[in-house]
Amino acid sequence: MGTMRIRKTAAAATVVLALAATATACGGEKGNAGDKPKGGDVFTGDYTVAKDVKIDSPTLKAAQQRGKIVIGAKADQPFLGFQDTEGKRSGFDIEIAKMVAADLGFSADKITFKTVDSNVRETSISKGQVDYYVGTYTINDERKKQVGFAGPYYQAGADLLVRMEDKGKITGPDSIKGKKVCSIVGSTPLQEIKKPKYGAKTTELSKYSLCVKQLLDGQVDAVTTDDAILKGYAAQRSSKLHVVGKPFTEEPYGIGMNKNDKALRDAISDSLEKHIKNGDYKKAYEGTLGKSGSSYVAPKTPLPRY
Repeated sequence: MGTMRIRKTAAAATVVLALAATATACGGEKGNAGDKPKGGDVFTGDYTVAKDVKIDSPTLKAAQQRGKIVIGAKADQPFLGFQDTEGKRSGFDIEIAKMVAADLGFSADKITFKTVDSNVRETSISKGQVDYYVGTYTINDERKKQVGFAGPYYQAGADLLVRMEDKGKITGPDSIKGKKVCSIVGSTPLQEIKKPKYGAKTTELSKYSLCVKQLLDGQVDAVTTDDAILKGYAAQRSSKLHVVGKPFTEEPYGIGMNKNDKALRDAISDSLEKHIKNGDYKKAYEGTLGKSGSSYVAPKTPLPRY
């Protein structure tokens, strides 16, 4: 085995150890939190905490009485929703959660983050185990029957992660005919990319970190899932990995909460609009997912209300 091959294998092994296994907003297996997401310093925003917040929300009143607000999140998505081995949370979704908490009157030290897997999000919200949830949570009509949503604060979509040398060669789903594309078993992006119109050869693994390893090793040509998740991996290896930037599905991310707490839903929507307008949102994006090299796109405001 040559020196270049040894280095390449070692780099790929490092990815497996350092990257956490991530779960898509559309489904997938639970992963484990890893160490610190590599790719630069961890971004932490500073948000002004509101005083004497009075909102006719049973959820907020309960949080005020306990002196803590409980926020559901992911722990295994680099630069998105991540928890390192020391327990520190970081990422774009974490910053969104903190912005909202500040406007509800809770400083960062008054937040309790709770890791919630995708398959129990609705249960955790409806049972009051979390006050609200921020974690690649796609708004759709079926989920709106069970929970309320504020947002969307991010318009995600299935995209492709490729090696930097293939930038310009793989330019979207119409350029993967005959190419090997990896995703996790049972995920929505996998089912989409398997459609005959794309002509891709699919590889199905249990974790996205394993897909990324195969991509770096040259065993597959691309990885597919929501672009926000892919940007997190690209941010870790910005000189080696590239997100194509041609989403071929729509996954609007929202903040989930109790279905009947309209007062809280409106307050969170107000908060999101405020931080989009005052620049906090852009700073959080550029300090996290923006490290992937993907350009900032401001969410459309005003946000939908219902």
